[in-house]
Amino acid sequence: MEAVSFEQALGFLGETVGALVVADQKTNEYRSVVRRGLFADYLDEEGKYEDLVQKLWFHFGDTGEEITDQYKVFIPNLSTFVGRYSKRVRILFQDVVHIVQMTIHPVKDTGRYLFVLDELDESESVDEAATQKKVSTIQNIYLFSMYFDLGRNTTSSLSLTEVSNETMNSQISYTDWRMMIVNMMWDTDQDEFLRRSDPAYLRENFTPGKTESFDVQMKNLAGEYIWVKLIFSRVETSNADDYRFVYMVQNIHETTVDTMAALKRYEELASRDPMTSVFNHGRIETEICNAIEQCRKDGSQVAMMMLDLDHFKQVNDQYGHAIGDATLVHFTEILREVFEGCKAAVGRWGGEEFVALCYDTDREGIETLAEQIRSEVEQTDFTGVGRITCSIGVTMLRREDAFDSAFERMDGALYDAKEHGRNRVSFA
Repeated sequence: MEAVSFEQALGFLGETVGALVVADQKTNEYRSVVRRGLFADYLDEEGKYEDLVQKLWFHFGDTGEEITDQYKVFIPNLSTFVGRYSKRVRILFQDVVHIVQMTIHPVKDTGRYLFVLDELDESESVDEAATQKKVSTIQNIYLFSMYFDLGRNTTSSLSLTEVSNETMNSQISYTDWRMMIVNMMWDTDQDEFLRRSDPAYLRENFTPGKTESFDVQMKNLAGEYIWVKLIFSRVETSNADDYRFVYMVQNIHETTVDTMAALKRYEELASRDPMTSVFNHGRIETEICNAIEQCRKDGSQVAMMMLDLDHFKQVNDQYGHAIGDATLVHFTEILREVFEGCKAAVGRWGGEEFVALCYDTDREGIETLAEQIRSEVEQTDFTGVGRITCSIGVTMLRREDAFDSAFERMDGALYDAKEHGRNRVSFA
């Protein structure tokens, strides 16, 4: 067989593949030797090596959209190759996803690489699409995974599913990766991540086969914070001194958001009076205690009022409890209208008695609001009942107040209003 020179082999290769690119990592440059077909327009003749890596595979697989700048810090660690490397990449060009076979040949000890790129034919693309469909569920669940060895301080088998289904080339130590990825965590989660990913913690707390996980908010490739579950699992080997781990990032954002929304709904239900939908006794009592504490700390102006429908027992006795309940609901609607635009909390203390807290309000302001409520109630026709009135006791919180002293003062003001003829506002 006739000998074939390197130049002849390179020339033959250049006649058969879509693109040949020579890259130099040290100077961060690349030059396209051959560009045909798709690559004639997609690849520039020359440019920065890191831009080439970003363009070819470090982007969202089906869109070509760039990842957020924070994650680009990993590109240098993914663009160093110590041996021949091959993978399929998905690139978007003219609104069409193209499947490209990419093979990278390092020139030993030079930091230079030869990229060989070729677009797959239609049948191969169909097979690739079928594979992509099979792993779509995995992509939705696991955003990232890798293998790391604490003894050698290495990472391997790195998989970033939003970029590619295949394992990515990685030349990064575990300690370097750890200090880079922490910057993607929500500020309040960073200390917990550093504590639980610390090599000393992993060695001390993980027996072979043990798995731990914890939830954090972490920035995704699009730059948005999402809820994820971080999973650390020590690999079981025959050597007890091996400290090899699998690390995975599970996407739990939708489930967590739904759970938190459900908890919020249940919290609201547990805090509300079921009939009138204002705060119940326990919640308004908590609001009072919190307001007293805030007033004690910074002297905030907070007013309290207790409201009582006059002769309400007669409404229940004469018209029945259904009409009585409707009257209470109507009464709370008046309270909402009057307090609209105010920073206020309203709760049902019990029966026909209600308590309202008004924040950032002085004596003149609270007396005006109380008088408005009294007047609105007096002028309202309540369905099935007609005209009724209410009495209101008002007080301002003081820095020396405890719950009992503030409540007794407010309750005393209400008693005074009733003692002096009802349908009036009294201040204490």
